[in-house]
This record gives sequence, structure tokens and C-alpha cells, in this order.
Amino acid sequence: MADAIRPSGDSPSAPSPLDPPSRTICHVCQKQFSQYTCPRCNSRYCSLQCYKSHSVRCTESFMRENVVEELHHVQSDDATKRKMLDILKRLHSQEEEESMDEDGEDSGLSEELIEKILSGGQISLDDLSAEDKKRFHRAVASGELSKMIDPWEPWWLKPSAGKVRLSQDGTQLVQPLAKEEESGLSEADTGSSYLSDIPPGPETPLPPLSKLSSTPPSPLLAVHLVDIVYSYCFTIRLYNGDWQSDAVGSSMVILSVSSVLGQSGQPETMLEALSYCLEQTCSPAYRHVGGLKFGMALIDDVLSVLSLGTSALICLLSDLQRLVQAGEREMKLEKPKRSRSTDVKNKLKLAERKVYFIMCWVHEQPGEAWPSLATIVAAEKKAALVHEDGTRVEKNGDEGVIRGKTLIKEVE
Repeated sequence: MADAIRPSGDSPSAPSPLDPPSRTICHVCQKQFSQYTCPRCNSRYCSLQCYKSHSVRCTESFMRENVVEELHHVQSDDATKRKMLDILKRLHSQEEEESMDEDGEDSGLSEELIEKILSGGQISLDDLSAEDKKRFHRAVASGELSKMIDPWEPWWLKPSAGKVRLSQDGTQLVQPLAKEEESGLSEADTGSSYLSDIPPGPETPLPPLSKLSSTPPSPLLAVHLVDIVYSYCFTIRLYNGDWQSDAVGSSMVILSVSSVLGQSGQPETMLEALSYCLEQTCSPAYRHVGGLKFGMALIDDVLSVLSLGTSALICLLSDLQRLVQAGEREMKLEKPKRSRSTDVKNKLKLAERKVYFIMCWVHEQPGEAWPSLATIVAAEKKAALVHEDGTRVEKNGDEGVIRGKTLIKEVE
């Protein structure tokens, strides 16, 4: 007669003298007959694997209680303590020796890579070996590499930025001299002592707006200027002042941050312009840069640039125009597989024209226009501070302000 199979949930019953004892199914796998019982929870299991997986909490608790109970019986005298300290010291010295051996083995770059560096060639992460890549990522994560980079100060925050002066037609008053002429002059005579820190202005005179457009300029150009200056400061800080190292990437950042240049946007209020810029700064693409705190610092950069006046603004826009032009040139040289879409190239061409137009507009504005514009930006920044409940400060009578609506929410 076959053995009776009893489900794991049924309570055991006394075996009949005419029937063999019933057999219980394993509580864990529900497939095999159980042969063992857990000493802690009395669960039935069929094998070691089922015992280990039937309840991690049960097994860990069981082992912990046994260890604790065993430790209670151990007397920690002075001799035992000294012996344990000797063991720990020996293990520590062995770990240090092993780490020194690991650093000593294959710690240098390959000869081929060293020759490439010495010859002036550029290297990328793909040129490194697997072990060198690991060391590089560890150095980045620990902050070791940041110690090797000198802190960069934006040119618009340097004292020399306030000394920039342009001619009446928008070009630089101090022009580069030929080497034979410059050799007999000091830095103070040539003006290179302070102009070297500032982006140069336009090489050719700026035409009047009437020659560029038959219609009068839009009254919203002041708002658009803030959008453009913000995107420039963002990009220059992102590339630590060296946009020339990646003109295409810098151009893409400009298009993504600026609503005016990248989306053909026409913000009508300062709130609308700053909101878009801050939203891009806090987006997942640039979250690593610093988020909302970094965005507020960029508004301070905009205020600093406006305080410098017309000449500094023209130098900034001229540098931005060179940035976009360099991006266009590099895109034309890209391989077909990496060629950008026609839409991106058209956006860059349109952005270049917009930057040039607004640069000519800035050239015609009176000097007192910039302190007034800076006052509006500063007031908007103050109003942009968000309450703890996530709502924006209300300003009665301020056109374009949406009461109770979050101005910007940083992406977590």
C-alpha cells in the first residue's frame, strides 16, 4: 500500500497500526517529501538548499543566538586581548604590502600611449587599458583629479573686465601690433596686460540696425539679451572657460539652454526667460552641474555682465558668435556617420544671425539702459525664491506672474 501524502499545512495524526506513517511535503519547494525539521521554527524541509532558503531571518537569528551564547562563555583576559591585537596588526601589515604590490604592478601607461602623449597627440578614455580606466574612474570619484585643475575664474568677474573700452563703431581701441612693432613696447603700452583676459570685440565695425532690418527693433530684445547672456555664462562655466576644446558640444549646450537661440522662443517677460533657463539648468542633462543653486549663481553672472556696460556685453556677444561659427565649421568637417541633422545646422545659422543682430542693438543702446535692466533681473531673482511649500512669492501688479505656481522645481 502506498504511503499517504499529507500536505504541509495539515496537522499530523497518529499513524494507524494498519497503515504506514504519512509523509509530509517539504514546506519550501512543495515538491519533495520532507525529511528534516528546522530546530528553530519547526518547519519541515527536504534538503540543505531548502533549509537555507526557507527563512533567511530564521537562520540568521538562529546563528546569531548561538554565537552570542558562545561568546558569553568566552573570558577575555589580557593574554587573549594581546593575541588578538597581534593578529590584527599582522593582517593590517599584510594588506598594506599587498596594496603596494598592486600599485607597483602595471601602474604606468603603455609605451605606445606615452609616445602618443609626448608627440602632442590627443588621447581619449578608449586609449586606456581596462586597469587604467579603473584607476581613472577611482581618481574621479575620490576627487583626486580636481586637485590637479586650477580653479577657473570667469573673465567677467575679473577687475580687468571693467576696463574694456571699444571704439564708436564697436571695434577694439587697441589692435594687435606686428611683432617688430610690439617688441619695443611694454605690456602697459600695448594694453595686453588686461585685454588678454577678455574676449576680443568685433573685428569689423558694427552696422546700424537700420541697415539690418527695415522694421524697428522689438521692445523685447532686452529680455532676449538676458536669455542669451545666461546661456553663454552657463556654457563657459560648464567648459571651464575653454569652449574651443569642443566647439560643437558648446554650441549644442547654447541651443539647449537658450530659448531664443535654440527654440526660436520669444519670451515676453523676464520671468518667462529666466524660468526656461532655470528649467534647463535643473534638467537631468545638466543636473550634475549644480541644479537650482548653480542656476541662481548664473543669474548673478548675468547681473555682473550687465554692470560692466556696453563694451563688455559686445565682447561677450562677439565671443558667442565665434563659438557658434566654430561649431558650424566643425560640423561641416564631421564624418557622414556623425553628421548632425539639417535642423541642428539651420538652428546654428539662425542663432549666429540673432547674436549678431542683438550685438548691433546693444551697441546702439545708452549706457544707462544696463543698470535699469540689471535692477529688473535682480528683482525677478528675488521673486524667484521658492517658499518651503513649493509656491512662488506673489507680487501684486507684476504682469506675467502666476500666483501660487512653482517657478522652477529641481528634478530629483
